[in-house]
Amino acid sequence: MFSSTLKKLALASGLAMAALGTAAYADYPERPITMVIPFGPGGSHDLNARVITSIIPTYLEQAMIVRLTPGAGGQIGTQEVANANPDGYTLLFTHNYTDMLTQYVENLPYDPMEDFIPIARVNAAPIGVVVRADSPYETFEDLVAAAAADPGGLRMAHSGNWGALFVPAAQIMQSHDVVMNLVPYQGGGPAMQALLSGDADVTMGFPATLGSLIDAGEIRILATAGEERMFDDIPTLTEVGVVGDVGDMHRVLMAPAGTPDEVVETLTAAFRELVNDTSFTRMMGRLGESIELIEGDEYQAMREQQAVAYEALVNSLTGQ
Repeated sequence: MFSSTLKKLALASGLAMAALGTAAYADYPERPITMVIPFGPGGSHDLNARVITSIIPTYLEQAMIVRLTPGAGGQIGTQEVANANPDGYTLLFTHNYTDMLTQYVENLPYDPMEDFIPIARVNAAPIGVVVRADSPYETFEDLVAAAAADPGGLRMAHSGNWGALFVPAAQIMQSHDVVMNLVPYQGGGPAMQALLSGDADVTMGFPATLGSLIDAGEIRILATAGEERMFDDIPTLTEVGVVGDVGDMHRVLMAPAGTPDEVVETLTAAFRELVNDTSFTRMMGRLGESIELIEGDEYQAMREQQAVAYEALVNSLTGQ
């Protein structure tokens, strides 16, 4: 009798706690959300995030605050989110290279496949190989010829080992049997500043960071990733002989594993609204960026495919 009463009380208590939990999640978010970017300022993730966070409060009824946490090729900011309370208030805005490739070249303090839940892939961007406007390299072939004539002499600024700029550079070197001096910076923004200041001879960038520099006459694009030309008079990397799937970066928002389904759905629903918002589409257009939403479950399947492809890529580039 006494035991039966205790069981009933425990069941009632559990149901009450579940009801309270459901009610709490129904009110999410009740305070600002932090979007951690594991890269430095001024890069394409930073610029895309500023657009996202300026509009998304309309659909979440709370602010989303950007926090830049660069270091260790994206690992510091990524680990911060992996260790965060899975309540939906600390999210990660990262890309496919840091997310799925780094595990094959580093001993990570987190498990990318087990420690995160994708919320939304916002877009994908093709990379461009760029030099300063006053550079002696007028074409991609000029750049390759200079690298062949002086192995290791050309300084290629990138955003961190095995990141979104490093990997295409490695593929270029492998495809053309040349060597460049790959110099790491804490993000695409600092890498571009290194180019502009003369500390580097070549770097790469994405539409969000290239448009204004092209308009200002500060850079020259030598080649771009993608199946089709981004500019009529500039070849693709495939056209200039770079082998493999080169240079597409997926920008993805993720939450720590264990984040409640209700919170994930609230965030996903907000991004469904965001990508159809006229102000958002206009601002992204000004950046020269696409809008290609892929929701979490579908992107998770893509992550699994990326993992297989990147393991093969790393083995190819390292000769394993």
